[in-house]
Amino acid sequence: MDKLPTPNTHRPQRAPRFRPLQLALVLLVASVTSLSLLTRWREVKLVQLPINAQEALQKCQSLNKTPGPPPDFHSRLASDRFEHDTPPTLIKNATIWTGRIAGLEVVTGDIFLDKGLIISVGNIDARSLDIYKASLVTLDAGGRWVTPGIVDMHSHLGVDSAPALKGADDTNSLKGITQPWLRSLDGLNTHDDAYALSISGGVTTANVLPGSANAIGGQAFTIKLRPTTARSPSSMLLEPPFSLNGTTLDPSLTPRWRQMKHACGENPSRVYDGTRMDTIWAFRQAYNTAQQVKKKQDEYCSKALNSQWEGLGDFPEDLQWEALVDVLRGRVKVHTHCYETTDLDGLVRLSNEFQFPIAAFHHAHETYLVPDLLKKAYGTPPAVALFATNARYKREAYRGSEFAPRILADNGLRVVMKSDHPVLNSRHLLYEAQQAHYYGLSHYLALSSVITTPATVLGLDHRIGFIKPGHDADVVVWDSHPLALGATPTQVFIDGIAQLDEPFFSEKSQAFQKVPQTPDFTEEAEVALKYEGLPPLPTRKVPSNTVIFTNVQDIFVRQDGQIHELFSATSAGEPGVVVVQHGNIVCSGTKTSCAVDQFHSDIPLVDLKGGSISPSLLTFGSPLGLEHIQGEKSTKDGRVFDPLTGTVPDILGEGSVIKAVDGLHFSGRDQLLAYRTGVTTAVTAPQGAGFLSGLSVAFDTGSEHGLVDGAIVQEVVALHVNFASNTPSISTRIAALRRLLTTSTPGELGVAFEKVSQGSLPLVVEVHSADVIASLIRLKSEVEEISGLAIRLTFLGASEAHLLAKEIGEARIGVILNPARPYPGSWQSRRILPGPPLTKLGAVGTLLEHNVIVGLGIEEQWSARNLRFDVGWAALDAGGRLSKAKALALASVNLEQLLGVESQANYVATQGGSILDFQGKVVGIISQRKGAVELVE
Repeated sequence: MDKLPTPNTHRPQRAPRFRPLQLALVLLVASVTSLSLLTRWREVKLVQLPINAQEALQKCQSLNKTPGPPPDFHSRLASDRFEHDTPPTLIKNATIWTGRIAGLEVVTGDIFLDKGLIISVGNIDARSLDIYKASLVTLDAGGRWVTPGIVDMHSHLGVDSAPALKGADDTNSLKGITQPWLRSLDGLNTHDDAYALSISGGVTTANVLPGSANAIGGQAFTIKLRPTTARSPSSMLLEPPFSLNGTTLDPSLTPRWRQMKHACGENPSRVYDGTRMDTIWAFRQAYNTAQQVKKKQDEYCSKALNSQWEGLGDFPEDLQWEALVDVLRGRVKVHTHCYETTDLDGLVRLSNEFQFPIAAFHHAHETYLVPDLLKKAYGTPPAVALFATNARYKREAYRGSEFAPRILADNGLRVVMKSDHPVLNSRHLLYEAQQAHYYGLSHYLALSSVITTPATVLGLDHRIGFIKPGHDADVVVWDSHPLALGATPTQVFIDGIAQLDEPFFSEKSQAFQKVPQTPDFTEEAEVALKYEGLPPLPTRKVPSNTVIFTNVQDIFVRQDGQIHELFSATSAGEPGVVVVQHGNIVCSGTKTSCAVDQFHSDIPLVDLKGGSISPSLLTFGSPLGLEHIQGEKSTKDGRVFDPLTGTVPDILGEGSVIKAVDGLHFSGRDQLLAYRTGVTTAVTAPQGAGFLSGLSVAFDTGSEHGLVDGAIVQEVVALHVNFASNTPSISTRIAALRRLLTTSTPGELGVAFEKVSQGSLPLVVEVHSADVIASLIRLKSEVEEISGLAIRLTFLGASEAHLLAKEIGEARIGVILNPARPYPGSWQSRRILPGPPLTKLGAVGTLLEHNVIVGLGIEEQWSARNLRFDVGWAALDAGGRLSKAKALALASVNLEQLLGVESQANYVATQGGSILDFQGKVVGIISQRKGAVELVE
């Protein structure tokens, strides 16, 4: 223990004494200290928390949260979109493509839907459903394919509405080049006629984008297509942002993904009379503005979260720029309309400069040429949203390739097929995936491209795009494999609600339940890359005068203005052969019947591997041959003068008539692609929106120029007038046509109409409205009564012709349906006959039932190459009423008869399948015109 100090016991201790100066100093220090403490206390009391501090803190805490579903999302017992009174549904005996395992998983079994959700998938014990017996609806799929609903990632449904009326076009704003504050929701029309049509094609979800007139066109909104009980645009939304219209965000919730439209290249440059430089600067300026707002927010939150409230004020935000600020925070899926490499490069640089990810490049026709460039974008490489074959309609699209989906996938990039509805009718979005598969995209990626991949890119794959428990009950039952041509839903469920009241469909053979065995286009894809999207498109003339085609499955020939099946390997019990000499088929049948063994061994043999020989096709309805690039004036013949609506130059003389033969352009890529796919002849009329177009021409699509022998098949084919417009009025046009048909008119025009009146020159009238068709039928009868001669009249377009099928048949008028699959794009064509699954028959079947001669047309020249598929699809939609022979007639002998084209003798050789399916590849043209066989290389 320590020793204690000894106290001093001798005298007492005294307190210290301060001198006066020392005492004053101590008192002064104490006073200053007390005053300082008091002042600081007062200052602390004066700095009060803002009244909205709690709200500001909540905003700051949630600013950088990554969007996505809440952790307990998949434990939900009902969908937030569940409509009460929706019965539980069991889909049994299905072949289920789930979308899982990279699109490779296929399950055989059942799917149980309840409360807007998929509850279970696979072998479902019937006893587990006993509690639902009173209300359970059961659908037996009979082994058919079932997939998740199709997701259209690029659509203008509801903002570019059908029918197209002035008050229903809310696609583009022209108020500024960068407008991230605009929203497609604010223009969403719930009465668009296309919703039901798209559902009938299996589309259940669509991302509705603003248009591409602006660099930043505004915010997109993802919708479900089914009608809701609320009947409002807002009720159609799928996971709208929590902050929609200023609602307060609960900081405990994970934010939801937002979508935004950007565009670069020709569209914003054209609309705002600028250049690509102007557009990129507009982007940078807008993003710089948003970046400054973001910086202020971040600085504010840094202080607020550290309780530095002094002078902080309100949270800095700007309603106009808040969406673009969210882009910088990585909370918005940016969808960029972008075609060419120069534009792609500009947006990749922009994304790195301002550090925001791009969800997808749309249209993106040159992405397949620069896949590594896309991988340099900030964050995850963008997906690529494409058309399958729609290209060359403007300069930006000129290098588009049908092999792009395959090439991009081979480079590890995600591929999405889209509609750009109504550019392409989204009802047929699956057709884009089918074509992508035909040209080389794997079957599982092709299906994923319209289902799982867009769902994932949109950030909605936690609830759509897959068939698995907990996901939304968006399910499609198909009548055949979804990649088979003409695959049609037999039922569509959205949120567990059946969308087709009385679906019509026909049973298809088991062959349609398998993935099509598509051709090998590996070499063609490599050549497309080698030539940067503009590969040579040659055909090679076989030097031998004799060529023998072997292993032929079936042979179809022209006879007496009809198509007949001349040979079938199935009936004969062995493959067939076709012997061609100097471009003429001299024998078809078996090896024995054609005495093939007697030919010299050096005769070229072409193995068709179960393919077919069929008549070549004829295309009509587009400007093919009169323009190379739709959007470039310098590449086309141009518009004709119309004597009814404008002044015709005196130099043309009175009664002039324009001939399309004088303006023909050859060697266009669309022509050569058409030739390589079996479309060897085209008929084209002079182009103009007025009443009178002129005289059409028939030409060879594979010819190098107009002076080649056989290039001009027929200088004058038919006379063309237009009733699709009503300026001047329809009644004025009827009066003009009546006078031209019944009264002598001077000049070439008078000669042409005299031939029409005498029945020696066909008259083709473009018309859609059934009411106008009725007036034209009466006019035909009136003119024929006066002349005593029959007019050769054909209706082109004819969307509503089915309403008067009986009367058209009795009047002996032909019909060329254009488009081949109808769409109510205008008021005059709104009463379409959609065909299965909405109606038992389409227009083709209905018109044929009334003995109308029917042909199929195309609207745009790029689609000439797909005419073969249009024909095959029409046959399938006719519910078995059309044989292959009659289907082939729709784009060959029928058109020849309706247009007055001399019968063609060209034939097409396909390998691996027929010209009407996704298995056949055109390998040769048998040309009587050229006296030779040409091989497609």
